Amino acid sequence: MDKLITGIHHITALASNPQQNIDFYTGILGLRLVKKTINFDSPDVYHFYFGDEVGAPGTILTFFPFEGARKGQKGVGETTYTAFSIPKSSLAYWKDRLQGLGITHSTPISRFGDEVLRFEDHDGMGIELVANDGDTRGGWTYGHIPLVHSIRGFHSASLNLRTKDLTEKLLTEAMDYMFIGEENGRYRYGTDGKPGDIIDIVLNQPPTRSVQSAGTVHHIAFRTANAATQLRVQQILWNHGQQVTEVKDRNYFTSIYFREPGGILFEVATDEPGFDIDEEIDHLGESLKLPDWAEAQRDKIAGRLQPITLQPEKYG
Repeated sequence: MDKLITGIHHITALASNPQQNIDFYTGILGLRLVKKTINFDSPDVYHFYFGDEVGAPGTILTFFPFEGARKGQKGVGETTYTAFSIPKSSLAYWKDRLQGLGITHSTPISRFGDEVLRFEDHDGMGIELVANDGDTRGGWTYGHIPLVHSIRGFHSASLNLRTKDLTEKLLTEAMDYMFIGEENGRYRYGTDGKPGDIIDIVLNQPPTRSVQSAGTVHHIAFRTANAATQLRVQQILWNHGQQVTEVKDRNYFTSIYFREPGGILFEVATDEPGFDIDEEIDHLGESLKLPDWAEAQRDKIAGRLQPITLQPEKYG
């Protein structure tokens, strides 16, 4: 039987300064700004989507940048590290790039046969680059990072929990995940075990309780094909005792939300319709896009947003 959930769709985090956020993820990491829109619940705050050329599910890291927000705190009940996939041969390139840009990073960490670089953005957001040979996706570049070394999309995400049993049961019984293995207290799950669908559970690393603010993940979204499969997932989650929201329209996908047993906010988002419904692929992210209900207030909303510029070549 085909799986209803097929991996990670997107991960959404909180940030502080919008321009610094744009600079880091387009300039330093080389992700494409796929969409520039607003936080539907707080229209005076941007919502940035970064990803590959088309914003394919499994590549999309999004941010709500709240100007002046204090740094949050990593801890239990949070997705503490978001890992991107790079080619195995690109590890040295990225070590040199980060060092040259003054970004402190770990020595390579061995994990499930791959080498991992760990570092943080300006807000303290935990980022990892996983050098591996298992990713067949093409990369994206603005030109300042060689295409051969470009980020391919997500590799995995780390959930920091006090206990794993109930979350593991949810993943494996209701969300099409399977247990892959354990290494040094890290428990790995995947739908197929490929980069872009991997979830790791680590216990009490760090042991403090998370504090959500700039530099922390707000939620992690899992992908499903369309509205029909989403409704099937919703029913399965209800049957497993999850308090799932109604379907919410996010313009570029529809979403349902619930909290897993450890307190982390989960979402299930559709692959359809995608990010090219209101901009041509060659021009994604160039204009401020608003939902229909906000168009009448465009001038007012735009006037409250801090102007930003896209200049990834500064970090070439």
